[in-house]
Amino acid sequence: MTGHPSRRSFAARPTEAEAWIRTPEPSASRGATDSFTARLTVDVTPALRGRIKVEAFRRGLTMAELLRALLEREFPEDGKAAP
Repeated sequence: MTGHPSRRSFAARPTEAEAWIRTPEPSASRGATDSFTARLTVDVTPALRGRIKVEAFRRGLTMAELLRALLEREFPEDGKAAP
């Protein structure tokens, strides 16, 4: 017996942050509403979830739409966050 085989990780982590978060470029055939999305899971308290849900309802949005807008405002593509 030669021992245990070496453990290999599922995927190697890139050394650069941009390479780690890179997403596929949208194709020209996709419309603006059909763009690629990635799922993000965040743990929040039930009370916070309720407040977000109520505010989304008041604005006529889904929770996902409300949170996407908030994240876009805080983390714009140009890298200049809102004050």
